[in-house]
Amino acid sequence: MRHTLPLAPQFYVTAPQPCPYLDGRMERKLFTALQGEHAQKLNDTLSKQGFRRSQNVLYRPSCAECSACLSARIRVANFTPSRTQRRVLRRNSALTRNATSPWATEDQFSLFRRYLDYRHAEGGMADMDIFEFAAMIEETPIRSRVIEYSETQGRGPVELSAVCLTDVFDDGLSMVYSFYDPDLVGRSLGTFLVLDHIEIARAAGLPFVYLGYWVPGSKKMGYKAGFSGLEIFKAGQWQPVGNPEDHKSVLHPLSVEPIAEQVARISLPDGRAPKGLPTTLPEPPLIG
Repeated sequence: MRHTLPLAPQFYVTAPQPCPYLDGRMERKLFTALQGEHAQKLNDTLSKQGFRRSQNVLYRPSCAECSACLSARIRVANFTPSRTQRRVLRRNSALTRNATSPWATEDQFSLFRRYLDYRHAEGGMADMDIFEFAAMIEETPIRSRVIEYSETQGRGPVELSAVCLTDVFDDGLSMVYSFYDPDLVGRSLGTFLVLDHIEIARAAGLPFVYLGYWVPGSKKMGYKAGFSGLEIFKAGQWQPVGNPEDHKSVLHPLSVEPIAEQVARISLPDGRAPKGLPTTLPEPPLIG
């Protein structure tokens, strides 16, 4: 007899821990396992409700007094590059894109380590070894791609400049995690990767590029507000970001619904609501 996992998954909540984006705050996440033959459908459905994938886990922030983290995506049809973004495209026009299956390589890991040492030396991923890196890249139960960007230095070997782990949804692309050569920081490769994913989505007829979370007040996440056509998931619906200054990161004890109410409002692929109250569990292996 063949056994399949139900479409109504169990949800869990992590214990509070220090927030990586805003000083002096505590973060908490609501999450569920992503596995089984319905994983793609569950991922597509929950991603439209502000969830994010990390390996075989789907999660979204659910902090007790803070609702600053806002899931963000670009509506491709409404995007027009700014003058600065057009310069970024020209500056990186020599890069060659190569989309591959989600397999980790030594070249990727070498670039990843250099990137972490430059930008996130004290972050939660700083101690990640090659086996954990391979798990981050390869442990995906859904349709994913590794998109590499390289350039040839004269007649020398091809140099890997940037990498993005990308999920393919039914309505867009999700940039799960990206990293680049720190020696090329002046070329704004992070911005270039977003711009190129917009072009990939446009060519594929996909309406959105999902960027993860935008956090007002966080310098680390501030660049996302610079893309036209940006939408955020707020108050249970997607809406244009408008003026970024209108979204504050203030603390308030009533800014977040109780966990049980949040779970009850989640829509699942088969139309059912999740059952039961979430259980508190340790932090799962999340990557951003």
